Amino acid sequence: MSTTPDGRPIPPAHADERAMLSAWLDFHRATLTLKCEGLDDRQARLASAAPSEMTLLGLVQHLAEVERNWFQRVFAGLDVPPLHPEGKGTGFTLLPGHGLDEALGVWRAEVARSRELVAAAASLDESGRLPEELVAVVGAEGLSLRWIMVHMIEEYARHNGHADLLRELVDGTTGA
Repeated sequence: MSTTPDGRPIPPAHADERAMLSAWLDFHRATLTLKCEGLDDRQARLASAAPSEMTLLGLVQHLAEVERNWFQRVFAGLDVPPLHPEGKGTGFTLLPGHGLDEALGVWRAEVARSRELVAAAASLDESGRLPEELVAVVGAEGLSLRWIMVHMIEEYARHNGHADLLRELVDGTTGA
């Protein structure tokens, strides 16, 4: 597998659909890790431009929650509690004493569980069920694993853009 100069895995130019989606999702997961590399807890808690309170720590917590929601709750139908019930369960709320290393550990565990569920699926056409409150928003009760993976790529890509700006604010690091 080829990697970028900063070590992120380059998605293959040619692969089957599941391998391609998994590779792009892993690329974006690696990008989040890169944006947090070398930061201490104080830096990870620095908020972006007012009025936003978004932080890199909050993004990591949020994406752990998003991994859990889409792969475990929606796709696998598991009844798992929120990782971060405070702040409406989005993960963005920062708690005293909760640092970046701990948040990255929780996020990595959620990513590992997501990978297990994707690997165990017979097909990208397998479907999970949305909670009732989201059915009207999406327009369907069930969503394919394909839909969920594309959504997760979009979710990471959007938040990695936020992470780019946050990291630049913290210490001037830009790129990737």
